[in-house]
Formats: sequence, structure tokens, C-alpha cells
Amino acid sequence: MLVPKGLFSLKFQNHSSPHSSLPSYLVLWGPVVRRNKKNVYDNYKRPSFPSSLQTIGCDDYLGSDKVVDKCGICGGDNTGCQIVSGVFKHTLTSLGYHRVVEIPQGATKINITEMYKSNNYLALRSRSGRSIINGNWAIDRPGKYEGGGTMFTYKRPNEISSTAGESFLAEGPTNEILDVYMIHQQPNPGVHYEYVISGTNAISPQLPPHRRPGEPFNGQLAVPDGRNPEGEEEQQEEKKEKFPSGEMEIFTEDTTHNFPVRQPERFSPHQPDNLVPVVQPPRRTRDHNWKQVGTTECSATCGKGSQYPIFHCVSRNSHEEVPDSYCDPSTKPTPEEEPCNIFPCPAFWDIGEWSECSKTCGLGMQHRQVLCRQMYANRTLTVQPYRCQHLEKPETTSTCQLKICSEWQIRTEWTSCSVPCGVGQRTRDVKCVSNIGDVVDDEECNMKLRPNDIENCDMGPCAKSWFLTEWSERCSAECGVGVRTRSVVCMTNHVSSLPLEGCGNNRPAEVTPCDNGPCAGKVEWFAGSWSQCSIECGRGTQQREMICIRKNPDTFDVLDPHECSFLERPPSQQPCYLKPCGAKWFSTEWSACSKSCQGGFRVREVRCLSDDMTPSNQCDPQYKPEEKESCNPQDCIPEIDENCKDKYYNCNVVVQARLCVYTYYKTACCASCTRVANRQSSFAGRR
Repeated sequence: MLVPKGLFSLKFQNHSSPHSSLPSYLVLWGPVVRRNKKNVYDNYKRPSFPSSLQTIGCDDYLGSDKVVDKCGICGGDNTGCQIVSGVFKHTLTSLGYHRVVEIPQGATKINITEMYKSNNYLALRSRSGRSIINGNWAIDRPGKYEGGGTMFTYKRPNEISSTAGESFLAEGPTNEILDVYMIHQQPNPGVHYEYVISGTNAISPQLPPHRRPGEPFNGQLAVPDGRNPEGEEEQQEEKKEKFPSGEMEIFTEDTTHNFPVRQPERFSPHQPDNLVPVVQPPRRTRDHNWKQVGTTECSATCGKGSQYPIFHCVSRNSHEEVPDSYCDPSTKPTPEEEPCNIFPCPAFWDIGEWSECSKTCGLGMQHRQVLCRQMYANRTLTVQPYRCQHLEKPETTSTCQLKICSEWQIRTEWTSCSVPCGVGQRTRDVKCVSNIGDVVDDEECNMKLRPNDIENCDMGPCAKSWFLTEWSERCSAECGVGVRTRSVVCMTNHVSSLPLEGCGNNRPAEVTPCDNGPCAGKVEWFAGSWSQCSIECGRGTQQREMICIRKNPDTFDVLDPHECSFLERPPSQQPCYLKPCGAKWFSTEWSACSKSCQGGFRVREVRCLSDDMTPSNQCDPQYKPEEKESCNPQDCIPEIDENCKDKYYNCNVVVQARLCVYTYYKTACCASCTRVANRQSSFAGRR
């Protein structure tokens, strides 16, 4: 039948004969008619085709079994595909952008992923210099970004428990060469990259899924894409399609492919052999019908929302609304989505995240990306900055300071020179100190600015000759023959009396005889030799014997000590110090035990002290004495009180009933109640 121009709300239904074995279908020919950028034939219900016809191949033909292979070739057999993959593991030293991999033109199935989470960022830019993701030291938010003729999905997991790194994913194919970079800020965890490219032996697609504008297809031109009238580098919200003569776009529920259809006048006048003419059944009269009474609210106030028509059942005569059950539900129109509020939303500044501070301490810089964005068709697009000129642009750079840098401090003055003459060394204490005064590792400070803590010192030339002291004034013997002494030192470049080279072999004498007259009958104290020091290190004491004697020319007599009482008695004890002991553990006596029985504990204080008895931290923790120990583990033996006895045989019942709190039962069952009280107090003490 011929449908005249101007009709609307058309409905065609196929009533095939139940006795016919041939399938019948409805076929609609005619030019494309648009309403709100949707096809008026959207409500066409396609019947269930036979299995041999219902398949649509990648070449857009019914019944075709062609599929797209891994490298995006329709009808390809994967032999023309080459998977390129690898891991970028280079050790990077300097901060900034480092190229990871080049994605060639025509690449598909692109996957760029960090091996695990880090403070580094992935970046993407084209060879023409346009930044696509994370350019100019500014970090973009995760989302979708168009670049190189495809859509990249930028993921950056932010869960605390997740160890996944950043990633770029895209189906492709790319229409230009793209470069992947890493913004290096910490050691590289590794970046895995993978993409698919087609080789020379790939099957040429008869109809690729995305045809280029103007590319021939079966003698006809593909539908050209719309062009942005302003010429900006913006993503297109909606393509305004123009159809050349003889081509029609058909939309159904199952497909949205473009089918090339010849003009009706080019067909033969007879119908196809596999179609049976359809007889239009007589129209049935109904008292009620569906009517559009309005539309739903728009889903968006701007930037292209959607709304749907509302259908109610009404009376044909009175046009009043009635319950929906009065109308045939099979005839109710399917609400079609209609665009609304298609004007763009006002542009706004989209602020990215701040980058890491350029310095770990002190004053540094951080950056962020600020883009002018505008929402349209449920998509947020980057537009030219002048569209946001009515808004104040946020700052893209800022100063930052994670903490105040540590500094070098000179803690002591220079020590004396290590030699009395010649060239020696002297030292001083230099520490790295944080801003709160704590001593930290030297790496926290700038090693280039570290003051010297050791330097040479020149005490002048050393005399290479014998140096002598004066003779001692006293003779070693108060009577008789004795000796006087002096010190003799050979001063060379190193302070020592050995070897003798440099001063000659004529060493001056260190001892000379002296005589204080005869000793006959003289009384004096005689001192023995000193004993060994009482301790091996630190400050101890040593002893010697003192006796009173009378000297004779050849012998001496031992006298009672009181015979020498008129003389000053030499000391019989003196302090001694062999070597420093270093820091040692000191402890007090143990305290009294906390309990007299059933396990208590006692404590003492333990400190690490240096040689001068000041607190030190140089003691070995492995040998630190215990500060707490158990004591009195024996069981407590209760004292037996002859006057505390049970007067009844069933006192255990009194205990179970907890009647011991009453004076009568406590006296009548004294022994049982006392045992229970002791057990309870012991249990409480162990807690």
C-alpha cells in the first residue's frame, strides 16, 4: 500500500494466515524523516527472523558471518595482527617527564598500566605537541579523554588498600603517533605497555566499523561526519548527518548500523520472490484510545537532557481520561526519548589536583591544571578559555612547604692539636639538627653545606735534640748514699724518646748520686712497695706496708710504730686508675616482695652510668640486669584458729547459698566461710 505524505501515528501489523507455510514480513521504503534527531520508525517491531538471516556481520549485511579480528579488521583472521608489549623498567634519576613508549598510528587495544601504585603519574601527548592527559605539570582527574582519534580512559585508583597503579586504556585505532610519558617523582615501579597493530599480511576490510568521510563503499559514499562550525579543538557533541541521494539510515531496536539502500525507482516493479503481499485487516472500532497528555520533566536543566511523552487512556467521545485498563495495552505507543534543554550549560573552570611539592623541605612549588570546561549531551568537554572569561581563573601554581629543612650546628669548639709540634689534627662536633632541635641523620641536611669537623693544625717545627728537666731537689735517701733524678726527652716530629735517631746516641744521664751523711742511729719510716690496684678499670685503691726502723751502718732494726710517732707517717693507701671502664649498668637493692606467699614480685632501679657517674646510653642492652622478678612462690598456709570451727555438718550448703555475709552463719560455719573468703581474696590478688 502507499502511505501518503503528512500522516502520523501509523501502525502496521502483519496478520499471516495460519495455514501458510511461508513466512511473511513487513517492508518499509522511503526517504529518511527526522523528528528530534530520532527515526520515526523506531517503534517498528522486527519479527523473529530465521536463524540464517538474523545475524548481522561487521560488514553491516544480514546473514553475514564476518567478525572483527584483534586488530580491528572486518573479516580478518588475526594473521595480520601483531601484539606489541613490554615493561618499562629503566631507573630514572631526575624529576620530570620521561618518555616511556611510542604508540604508533593505527594501534588498537591500547593498555598502559603501572605495575603497582606510586607517586609517579602517567602522561600522554601527541606528536603535534598537544597535551592529552597530565601535561604542563598539572594532574588531570580520572575520566575519559579524546586524543589521537580515539577515547582514552584514565584510571587512578585512590583506595587506601589498593596497590593498583595508574592506567590508560583505549580501543583505538589511533590516527596519529602518540607518546606516553612518566612524571618521575619516586623510584620507577615499572610500566607495562601493550597494543595491537596490523601487519602487511592483514586482510583488507570491505567495510571497517568506522569509515573515513568520503571513502567509497560499494559505489556509494559513507555518511560524512559533522564539523564544528567554530573550528575549535573540542569534542563534537552530536554529529549533524547529511545523507546523499539514494541512501537512508534505518534505526531499529536491535541495530543502529547504516544500510545503503537504493532509490525505489531503481527496483523492478515486481516484489521480491520471498515476500508475500500483505492484506490490511479491517480497522476495529474502539470506544477508547491512547492519547499523549504531556511529557515528563527534563532530566537536565541545560547541556541536553531527555524527556518522554506521557500516554493516558481517554474516551473517544468525551476525551476524558479513564483507567488504562479500558485501552488495549498492545496498542499503547512506546515512549520515545526526546531531547530537551539542548542549550549548553555555562562554562566553568575545572580544577585538577595539585602536583607533588617540588622540594621535600623548605619553600617549593606545586602545579595544577585549570581547564575551561562545558557540559553538553551529558558529556563534559574542554573548550576555549575565553568562554570562562566571566569567571576568575584559579591559580595554576602555588608555593608549598612540607617541612622546615634541617640545618647544620657546630656543637663544640676545636680541640687542641693532636701534637705539641709539627703538623697534627684537631676536631669539633658537627650535627644535623631538625627545626625542633632533635639530632637527625646527616642525610636530612644539605651535605654540600656541611662544616668541616676535622682539620690540620701546625704547631711549628719540632726540635730534634735532647730536652732535660732540672735535677730533683731531694736525695732519694735522707741519710747515706742516694740518687737525684731528672727527665730526658728527645723531641722529634712525634713525641717519643724512642728511637734515638735525630738526637744522637749521647743521651744525657737521668740519675746522679747524692750523700746526706751517715745514717747510724737514725729512726725513720720505711715504706714497702705498692700493691696492685684493687680494680682492673676505673678508680680503685692500692696499699703498702709501713714500718718504723733504726738504720745502722750495715743493718737496720725494726722498732715499734710509736718510736716514729714524732715523724710524719707516709700514706699507706692511695687511689689508682688503670684505664677507663666505659659505661656500666648500676642497680639498686631489690625492694621487698609484694606478697609473702602465692607468688609476688620485687623491683629495683637499673641505670647506665659512665665513668664520671653521669647517665649514659653506651651500655649494652643485652647485659642489662632485670628490673623485676618473681618472689615468694610458696603457697599460703592459713593459720588454724581453734575457736573457728563449723558447728554443723552441712555448712557447705551455707557457702553455696552465699549466706556467709550474715553474722549468724559466719559464726556457725566459721571454718567454711573463712576458707571461701581466703580463696576470693587470693583470686582478686592474682588479677
